Amino acid sequence: MFLAQVVGTVVSPVQHPVLDGERLLLLRVLRPDGRASGKTRIALDRAGAGPGERVLVVDEGNCGRQLVARENAPVKTVIVGVVDFVELDGELVYDARAGADARS
Repeated sequence: MFLAQVVGTVVSPVQHPVLDGERLLLLRVLRPDGRASGKTRIALDRAGAGPGERVLVVDEGNCGRQLVARENAPVKTVIVGVVDFVELDGELVYDARAGADARS
């Protein structure tokens, strides 16, 4: 699992049938302190996430296939939760409940 921030939506009119009706979001992978880490990813949204929100993401094929309930689905990366806050070494580093990054 990893943390990410939703940075956009992906629209694909031609895709595998398993993806029909699924919402695809573009994610920026984050370190726990909120700094960007690694490449952007595209994920199925199973948590109702929106632009700018921090999310919890699973990135493993078997888990992704189980979440869409299709054994041979071409699914790996799935958003499974929207993050309310992140505490790192006893310090609140992100708090969506406050409406902004706790460090800003």
